[in-house]
Amino acid sequence: MDRIHMPPVGPMDLPLSLLEMGCSGRFELITHPVPDQPLPPQSTLPHGLPPTSLNLETEVEKQFLRDPAWLPIHDTDFAFQRFLKVSQRTVDVDSLLSCTPSPLHSGLSVVRDPTTGMLLDFTEVLLENTDLSAKNSLSLQRQPGPPSESLRGSNTNYPFLPGGMEELTLEQIKKKSELEKEIDFHNDIMKVPPGFKAGMDFTSKDAKIARAEVNLMSLLSTLEEISDLQPEAEEKDEGKQSQEVVKLPRTNSLEDLDIKDAALSTADTGKEEKSKPSENPEEKRKWAIPVDITSPCEDFYKRIPNPAFKWPFELDTFQKQAVLRLEAHDSVFVAAHTSAGKTVVAEYAIALSQKHMTRTIYTSPIKALSNQKFRDFKATFGDVGLLTGDVQLSPESSCLIMTTEILRSMLYNGSEVIRDLEWVIFDEVHYINDADRGVVWEEVLIMLPDHVSIILLSATVPNALEFSEWIGRIKKRHIYVISTMKRPVPLEHHLYTGNSTKTQKEMFLLVDAAGNFLTKGYYAAVDAKKERTSKHAQSFGAKNTSQNTSASQDRAVWLALLHFLSQRQQTPVVAFTFSRARCDENARSLDSMDLTTSIEKAEIHSFFQKSLSRLRGGDRQLPQILLMRDLLKRGIAVHHSGILPILKEVIEMLFSRGLVKVLFATETFAMGVNMPARTVVFDNIRKHDGTGFRNLLPGEYIQMAGRAGRRGLDATGTVIILCKSGVHEMADLHAMMMGKPTVLQSQFRLTYTMILNLLRVEALRVTDMMRRSFSESHRDTQAQEKRISQLKQTLASLPALDTEGQLSDILPYYLTVTELRNTTEALQRAILESVNGLKALSVGRVVVVNNKQHLNALGVILQVSSDAVNRTFTALVICEKGNEEGDGKGNDTAAFVHLQNTALFIPEGSCSHTVQKLKLQDISAITVKTLKVIPDRIIDNYNKRQQPRFRNDPPGQAISTATQELLRLAEANPGGVATLDPVNDLQLKSVDVVEGCMRLRALQESLRAFSCIHSPTFAEQFARIKDRMGVQEELDRLLFLVSDQSLTLLPEYHQRIKVLRSLQYVDGGGAVQLKGRVACQISSHELLLTELLFENVLSPLAPEESAALLSCLVFAQNTQVEPHLTSTLKEGIDRVLSVAKRIGELQRECGLPQTAEEFVGQLKFGLTEVVYCWARGMPFAEIAQLTDVQEGTVVRCIQRLDEVLKEVRQAARIVGDSVLGSKMERASLAIRRDIVFTASLYTH
Repeated sequence: MDRIHMPPVGPMDLPLSLLEMGCSGRFELITHPVPDQPLPPQSTLPHGLPPTSLNLETEVEKQFLRDPAWLPIHDTDFAFQRFLKVSQRTVDVDSLLSCTPSPLHSGLSVVRDPTTGMLLDFTEVLLENTDLSAKNSLSLQRQPGPPSESLRGSNTNYPFLPGGMEELTLEQIKKKSELEKEIDFHNDIMKVPPGFKAGMDFTSKDAKIARAEVNLMSLLSTLEEISDLQPEAEEKDEGKQSQEVVKLPRTNSLEDLDIKDAALSTADTGKEEKSKPSENPEEKRKWAIPVDITSPCEDFYKRIPNPAFKWPFELDTFQKQAVLRLEAHDSVFVAAHTSAGKTVVAEYAIALSQKHMTRTIYTSPIKALSNQKFRDFKATFGDVGLLTGDVQLSPESSCLIMTTEILRSMLYNGSEVIRDLEWVIFDEVHYINDADRGVVWEEVLIMLPDHVSIILLSATVPNALEFSEWIGRIKKRHIYVISTMKRPVPLEHHLYTGNSTKTQKEMFLLVDAAGNFLTKGYYAAVDAKKERTSKHAQSFGAKNTSQNTSASQDRAVWLALLHFLSQRQQTPVVAFTFSRARCDENARSLDSMDLTTSIEKAEIHSFFQKSLSRLRGGDRQLPQILLMRDLLKRGIAVHHSGILPILKEVIEMLFSRGLVKVLFATETFAMGVNMPARTVVFDNIRKHDGTGFRNLLPGEYIQMAGRAGRRGLDATGTVIILCKSGVHEMADLHAMMMGKPTVLQSQFRLTYTMILNLLRVEALRVTDMMRRSFSESHRDTQAQEKRISQLKQTLASLPALDTEGQLSDILPYYLTVTELRNTTEALQRAILESVNGLKALSVGRVVVVNNKQHLNALGVILQVSSDAVNRTFTALVICEKGNEEGDGKGNDTAAFVHLQNTALFIPEGSCSHTVQKLKLQDISAITVKTLKVIPDRIIDNYNKRQQPRFRNDPPGQAISTATQELLRLAEANPGGVATLDPVNDLQLKSVDVVEGCMRLRALQESLRAFSCIHSPTFAEQFARIKDRMGVQEELDRLLFLVSDQSLTLLPEYHQRIKVLRSLQYVDGGGAVQLKGRVACQISSHELLLTELLFENVLSPLAPEESAALLSCLVFAQNTQVEPHLTSTLKEGIDRVLSVAKRIGELQRECGLPQTAEEFVGQLKFGLTEVVYCWARGMPFAEIAQLTDVQEGTVVRCIQRLDEVLKEVRQAARIVGDSVLGSKMERASLAIRRDIVFTASLYTH
C-alpha cells in the first residue's frame, strides 16, 4: 500500500500506531510506539518492523505455572520444587558427552579351604573377552545384546561366526604363508646375495641338510653306516618336501632313530612330517556317509534305553537309524517318500532339545505348511512358537517354527536365539531347486554356526549324497545320509478312458504295485479309446490331436469317473488340475453329484459356520464363500491360490477328516499340505510353467502321485491319469512314471541384500559365501591344494636352467615357440572347420608331417575320417629304413625343431615308407602339390605286409610309385615345397584367420634372431625348460582354480558392487553407508525401495496412497482390468517407474545382463486401486468387484504388502524420518482388518 502522509502528532493525539502484519491484510494496534518515531502506519514488509517476539516469561509461566498437568492439586510444595528445578538449572556441559564405562576386566573369586569349605580369601581373576559385543565380534563369547533385540537381532549386529569358516589355526597360517610367498625361516631363506657365486650356509651342523646337495661332513657327524647313507638322506629330503611321500623306513635300527632326532632338531619340522601320514587318509575322507538301512537295527533299545520321545508304533529301520544319529548329535539328511514318516526325525530332535534345555528351529518353505506344523507340534509338545512374516506366537518357546527367510535374517542380524540352538530342521529341502527362493536355503546353510546340527528332510532325490557331501565340506562335519525308496503304501498307476455310464469301468493298470510298467495295459487303453472314435474319422485316419476338450466332454468324463470311484469306495480323491480356472469349472460342472450322507452334511455345516464365525457379517456373504459352502455340503471342494486363505484351511481340515470326497487342487496342494487321499487323479499330464507347456517332470509327478494311499488305511494307493482327448504317448508316460526325480541343483545367485549384509562385517567376505555355495561344490580345494604343494616340490627338485652366454634368450625362445604352436593349432582348426580347407585336405594331397617320429617328412593323404570332432587322416609318409614302426622315442623337443628349420626330410639310406593315421596337429603344412594315388590298394598292401608271414614281401606297385613320387618332390625342393596360404588360397577371410597368419609370419621371422638355437647343449636345455614350464603351467592353472578369480559369479559380483558404489550404498573401500544399512533391512526389491525412500517419493502421499503404490512390489500377475486412479497416485506411479528405469539402466551400464525394460517390467500396478480402496475402508465384497484377480491372490498380496510396510517403517527409523515411519504404521493399520487378516485356524 502507498504510504499516507500524516501531519505530525499533536499534543491531543493518542499515541497509537498501526502495524501491518505480512501481506494478508491483518493490522495490529501498537499502543506504546517507539519514542521519537513518527506515528504513520508501519508495515513488517518489505523492511518494516519485525513481528514482536514471544515473551519468554509468559511462555514459561503458561507452561509451568498455569498448566494443570504440572500443578498437583494437593502437593503444591512438590510442584514448587519441580518448578525450581526447571528455573534454576545449573549448566552441565559434561552431560552432553556420554561415554559408556569400559567393562571391568577382572572379577573376584573366592578361595576356600579344601577340607572344611571355609572362606579364606578373595583373589582377583582376570576376565577374558570383556570387550566383545554384538557390534564388533562374531564370537559366541560376546555379551548378549538388549532383550528387545534378542529374537530378531539388529541390522547393526554382527552375525555369529558361520561354521566351517573357522579362524585359521597356526598350522593353516603356516601353510598359507607358503602360498603367499612369504618367508619361511627354515627353508626359504635366500642364501646367496645377488651377484655372488656362493653364499652363507645356515643349516645347523648336527642336522642333515634340507636341500638336495648332500653335505658329507654333516652326514658323518651323525653316526650312520655309510652304506645306507645315500638313500636315507634322499628319503629324508623327500619327506621334508612332500607331505604324502614320507618314506621313513619303520625299522628299529639306529639309523631310523638318528633320522628322527635329526629331523626333530631342524626346528620341529620333522614332527609335522610324522603327523602327516595319519592325517592324510582323513583329508581324502568323505563328508557324506550313507547309512545302510537294509539290515534291521537290532540293538536299538539297548543303545537308547530311555528315548527322549516314544511313539505308539514301531519305528522303521530308517527312522531308528536317524534317531541313533541324532542321539550322537550328528547331522542327518533323510530322503524318503512323502508318507514314509520323515516327521518322526523332526519330532525326536524337538524332544531331544527339550530334554537338553536347548532350542530347535523348524523351517519350511511355505507359510501354510508352517501353520500346519505349528498345530501338529503344539499338540505333541506344547512348548512351540511360530514366526512368520505377519504372526509371532510365543517366541520364547524351545521349538520355533518359521519360514526360511526369517531364519536367514536372524542369522545375518546375530539373533540371540542362535546361541541356544541345537538343531535346525529343514523340511522339503528339494525346494532348494526353486529359482526364486532356493538361494535362501543355501545362505542359511552356509551361515549356520558350528554348534548347530542340521537335519534335512527331503523327497527322494538322486543326488542326496552329492548334496550332503557339499554341506559336510562347508560345515566340516559328517552328514549321515539316510535314503529310502520304500513306500509304506505302494502305488498303482492306471489310465482311464471312460466318458459315460456305459464306459465308466474302462480303467487300465499301467504300473503295478511292484513298479513294473505294463505295456499290455497301455495298448488296451488305446484300443478302448479307438473303438469310440467314429468309423468315419477312422477311415480318414484323422487323429484327434487337439489336447483341449470342451467343458461338456470334461464333465462327462468326471461324472463317469467319480460315479465309478464312489461305487468302489475309492474316495477321498484329489484331482490335480494345472489351471485354476479349470479347477473351478470342473467343480461347478458337478452340480448333480452328491457324495455325502446327511450326518456328514450336518458335520460339514456346523464346522463351516463355526470356522467362519470370526468373519464380519458382510464377509460371510462373499460369493466365493457361498459357492464353496454349496460345494462342500455335497463333498466337493477346490484348493488353489485364488481361494481365500481361511477357506483353504477349512477345506484342508474337512479333507483330513474325510468329509471332502473330491478335491480339485493345483500343484501347490501337493507341495505344501501333508494330506494323503485314497486316490489321486491327474486331469492332464501337461502343465504351463510360466514360459510354456511341458510334460510333468518325474519329480513333480511323484510328489503329487505320492498323495495317494493313507498309511494304515489303504493297502495300495490308486493313481489315475485321465485320457480325455486321446491316450498320452507311451514314451511320455514311461519317462514321467519311471524316470528319476529332479536332482537338487544350486539356484545360488547374488542379491544386493546378501552382498550388503556380508560387507558390513569385515571378517566375512562375499567371495567366501560364493565359494561355499552349492553351485561351486565341484571345487575340490583340498585335493587341489595338495597337488599344488606336490607341483611346487617337483619344481624345486627340477635341475636348474643354464641361461648363460649363448643360452641367455632360451626362455623368450620357449615362449615364442609356444605361442607359435598355439597360433598354428588355431589356424589348423580354422582350416579344418572351413569347406575349402576340407576340400584341400582330400585324397592325394601332399602334406608336410611333423610328429614324434617324423621331422618335415612329406606324406600323401589316403583317407579322411568322417567324424567331425576328432578328424583323422590316413597318410603314406616317407621315412628312413628302420624307422617305419615309430616307437615314438624321439623326444618332444623335435616337435619344435621344424619351426625354425624348413628343410624337408630326405632319407640318408634307402627310402622306406609307413602308413599312419595322422591327427590334425601332425600336419604342419598343406602343399600345393597333389599325387594320383590308389588309396585302397596302398592301405591293403601295407596292412598285409604288417602280418608276420608277409613281413618280407616287397611293397606293391601303388606304394612304390607313391613313395618314389614323394622322394622326387623332396629332392627337387630341399628347402621346402610351396604351401597353401589359408587367406589367399583357401579364401578364409575371417579376422581371426587373417590376424593368425600375420602373427605366424612375424613369429617365424623372429625365431631366426634367437642365439640359443646355435648352442651345442640347446636340445638338452630346451627339454629341461619344457619340463619346467609344463609343471609351472599346471601350477598356475591350479592356483587360479583355488583362487577367487575362478568363481563363476565373480564378474557379476564386481558388477553389482559397481552398481552399489555408483548409488552410494558402499564407499570406495567397500564400507557400507547409510543407504546400504537401509537396504539391509529390506528383503526384496531392496534397491528400488531404498531409492524411493531417499528420493522422498512416499512423503507427499497419504498413508493409503503409499500402501497402494507399494503394492507393485508384491503383486506379480497381469490383469485385464484397467484401474481407476487418483492423479496423485498416477504421479506416484510415474515416479516409481522413473526410479526403476534409472536403476535398470545403471545395472545395464555396470554390465548386468538384465535390461532396464525387464527390471521395470517386474512391477505390476494391477492391484493399486484395490489396495487404495481397501486401505480407505471399503468392504471386501466391493473390492473383489474392482478386479479380475481372484480373492485369494488379493488377500495374499495385501498380507505380503503388510510385511513390506513393516520393512519400510524400520528403514524410515534408521534414516530418522519419523513422519514417514508413523505414516507407514498408519497404512499398515489401515490394511490390517477383516477377512484379509483373520488369524489362521491352525494357530488357534
